[in-house]
Amino acid sequence: MSEGFENALARRASQINATLDDLTALPSGPERRLVEAMRHGLLGPGKRLRAFLVLESAALFREPETRALRVAAAVECIHAYSLIHDDLPSMDDDALRRGHPTVHVAFDEATAILAGDALQTLAFEVLASPGAYAGPAVAGALCHRLAQASGAAGMVGGQMLDILAEKRAEEGAEPLSVQETEKLQSGKTGALIRFAASAGPILAEASGGDQAALDAYGARIGLAFQIRDDLLDLEGDEAETGKKLRKDATAGKATFVDLLGVDGARSRALELVEAAKSALSSFGDSATLLRQAADFTVERLR
Repeated sequence: MSEGFENALARRASQINATLDDLTALPSGPERRLVEAMRHGLLGPGKRLRAFLVLESAALFREPETRALRVAAAVECIHAYSLIHDDLPSMDDDALRRGHPTVHVAFDEATAILAGDALQTLAFEVLASPGAYAGPAVAGALCHRLAQASGAAGMVGGQMLDILAEKRAEEGAEPLSVQETEKLQSGKTGALIRFAASAGPILAEASGGDQAALDAYGARIGLAFQIRDDLLDLEGDEAETGKKLRKDATAGKATFVDLLGVDGARSRALELVEAAKSALSSFGDSATLLRQAADFTVERLR
């Protein structure tokens, strides 16, 4: 990972952290505990890769940063809500996230559920803010696409497939195929990353070709990102990742590591990264940081 990319990622993280801090300012009323829980799940240390993709894809089309930051904040709210719920005892039952107690541990399970719910609705409140974009059609398109990426056809649907894969393993049934696993992972992790990468042309109401290029880029790095997560669960350092590892095999989760082996999964991730970078050819040097972000998905240690 180049120093230039590291600096750009850190700068974008600082921008989005400031925006999220403003959006979740602590109230003085009875809802304060809820907002504290929201902030606990939202403002902890993190890469902010999804926000980075929004901001850099918008920069390709010279969209104002104030508009792009709203979209980036919405994506991070959805991502944080998904992690809060994913960590719950009824789901993955994790006590640590990024080296800190998960929300249900730091508060309680009911508060964690409500904090996730509130972050999900905050995302669409931010996107639908009157006058935030060039016109109401842009806000509608952003809300529509983010809802698709987040719901049954995207992130939540992928999580459901993941749970069903665990049940199949418990019952001794045939594991998912490569194609089924790709569908699962493309939804669970990839759909939100794909939306983030394609936010720029949506904001700019750009041509179908530009939209297709960034859709393809986002879909490929989203899948590569999940494969890297699966590899980190097997090979990573808990002190580096800030969460408990070696859980996937025990839980019977469907991963490319199981289907292709470690070397095969790593090769598949690298193929996806190269294909993602190729999808950006029409943008020339202006997409350099996005190409470096693709490399980052398979080089990261957490």
